Amino acid sequence: MEPPRPAGRVFLVGAGPGDPGLLTLKGARCLQEAEVVLYDELVDRRLLDLVPPSCERLYVGKRGGHKSLPQEELNALLVAQGQQGRRVVRLKGGDPFVFGRGSEEVQACVAAGVTVEVVPGISSAIAAPSAAGIPVTHRGLSTGFAVITGHQISELQTLAQLQITLVVLMGVATLPELVSGLLAAGKSPSTPVAIIERASTPQQRATVGTLESILALATQAEVSNPAVIVIGDVVSVPTMLAAESAFSRAAR
Repeated sequence: MEPPRPAGRVFLVGAGPGDPGLLTLKGARCLQEAEVVLYDELVDRRLLDLVPPSCERLYVGKRGGHKSLPQEELNALLVAQGQQGRRVVRLKGGDPFVFGRGSEEVQACVAAGVTVEVVPGISSAIAAPSAAGIPVTHRGLSTGFAVITGHQISELQTLAQLQITLVVLMGVATLPELVSGLLAAGKSPSTPVAIIERASTPQQRATVGTLESILALATQAEVSNPAVIVIGDVVSVPTMLAAESAFSRAAR
């Protein structure tokens, strides 16, 4: 009689916004114990140095405009690896459950009887603004924030009426539609906007303007993905803080 096959386990690990130092301790431990890792395009390759030499590394893409493994095939690959009794890490940029299709991968594993665990990561929806000195909430400016994907811009009429911060992921390609939709919904043309590219990495860059000027500025700067768009009065906070700091130094 053949010995029973060991039970496999799949871990969906959020790698954070870019800086490998922002990976959680639990995420690092999962990588150190992995037998196979499936990683995205936006994952910093230095994180792969954490896996054992014997660990199999499988690149699956997952970046807009680039060749990627179709989600259905990726789900099947995760299940197959888990059913072989392996310790599998699915390493995803940001957080697995914030526009990362992590819930679909969990569903596939559960349906196949493969044990799966989600290890949350720091979402770029919060980390990118923070890295640029922009809080998503600030007393007197914004009491909340909404996160949407630029792939499916909707409910702009409602969002434009709320005094909250709007954070848009994967929105560079649809920036013209986003801007025109918010203006048509009544958002002020003077509303501050920031586009933060490659947040938390040495290549980070922020393009700041207003709903009225951001399209021209983004074109001039040749803004590209990965980028996070922040819309709302909180975009002015770094300027406010710089002014307050300068005033404080002058008063000494």
